[in-house]
Amino acid sequence: MHSTLAPEQGGINFNVSENQQMVIDMVRNFAEKHIRPHVMEWDEAQTFPIETFKKLGELGLMGVLVPEEYGGSGMGYHEYVHVISEISQVCGSIGLS
Repeated sequence: MHSTLAPEQGGINFNVSENQQMVIDMVRNFAEKHIRPHVMEWDEAQTFPIETFKKLGELGLMGVLVPEEYGGSGMGYHEYVHVISEISQVCGSIGLS
């Protein structure tokens, strides 16, 4: 069931904040630069791009939901979904890994 209520009426706010938009842009740029050029190569060779995942980790994208005090990014589920969505638009298998 979907809510048709405005956030101030108890509905869910799906508007993207400025911080979320920065995360979306960063992930989109990363995916275009570091994933898209290699997707077919990785698929045909049946390889797991560990170096790409290390780079994602350096950006804090491997611990999006982990609190900062434990070494994560301390973001929420909305940011997490945006990260997965942006990567999956370029390569679904990496987005779900």
